[in-house]
Amino acid sequence: MNLKDFIRSIPDYPKKGILFRDITTLIKDEKAFAETINQIVQRSKNYKIDKIAAIESRGFVFASAVAYLLNKPFILLRKKNKLPADVHSIDFELEYGTATIEVHKDSFKKNDKVLIIDDLIATGGTAEAAAKLIETSGATVVAFIFVINLYDLGGCKNLIDKNYLVENLIEFPGH
Repeated sequence: MNLKDFIRSIPDYPKKGILFRDITTLIKDEKAFAETINQIVQRSKNYKIDKIAAIESRGFVFASAVAYLLNKPFILLRKKNKLPADVHSIDFELEYGTATIEVHKDSFKKNDKVLIIDDLIATGGTAEAAAKLIETSGATVVAFIFVINLYDLGGCKNLIDKNYLVENLIEFPGH
């Protein structure tokens, strides 16, 4: 099964010049969704991990299923002011401004080995911020697994240049 066949491309969304890669067409097909989860699970088994983390919000769709199948704790990396207890937070740059992500301070223990799963990587700014946030907690990011890599936007290369292990299931150009 070619997972690329299940990704809808929407031109000029959310603004002119962007070709949006839509995962909703993949997750609404039970066989494609199952295949995606199975591929992530297989790749995850290449790493010794204690916990799985995902970036809000589409990463939650994939990571929660993988965490369940691997019997690992699932940690939410959320947008600012979405978590009720004490948090670590990090601000980072986006192409169109700044953003903040947070995690509960009690989510990670020192030396926890963490796998980060997300739906898509573009420039890598959010992924890099997620890694720094986890490292602030004393844990180690073992690897990233993305469903989609927009290869010409440089996000994977950015993470690899910072010595992170990175995998993706499918690739598209970002433009």
